[in-house]
Amino acid sequence: MKIFIFLLLFITNMGFSASMKNIGEKGESFEVDRVIEIKMYDNYFEPNEINIKKGETIKFLIKNFGSLVHEFNIATNKMHLSHQTEMLKMMEKEILLGDKIDYKKMKELAKTDHSMAHSHSNSLLLEPNKSGEIIWKFNTETKLEAACNVPGHYESDMIVKINFN
Repeated sequence: MKIFIFLLLFITNMGFSASMKNIGEKGESFEVDRVIEIKMYDNYFEPNEINIKKGETIKFLIKNFGSLVHEFNIATNKMHLSHQTEMLKMMEKEILLGDKIDYKKMKELAKTDHSMAHSHSNSLLLEPNKSGEIIWKFNTETKLEAACNVPGHYESDMIVKINFN
């Protein structure tokens, strides 16, 4: 039984790791080629389109100017659609509370359900008037977008189109 559980976790993590490599990788501060400022508003980003070169490492400086919690998540369309179930679960578990995040509950629930930790290097979850950064190396030309996956936001087109030059 222990071997089965280990293999299940190992294979799941390999699949997630492989999909992450498909979209790029966490960049390092000494590798940054360019800085792009992203402003989050309620249900849209500024800018809503960015141009990237394959191999470029971008530091995204992200600020939430909206009145709601928002996410900036770099992924494929398919990955966003899959991630939305986790975000819905975070709302159902009252981790995401409209205009704030219950970090204490997030940490507690993440002990038994890792998806509740929301700690991926391609993603940032911000409360209103908060800011953060992501450094991302675009070492692939996979069709990507950055989006907010808080329930209803992706559907309202809270997406940054990522174009490769």
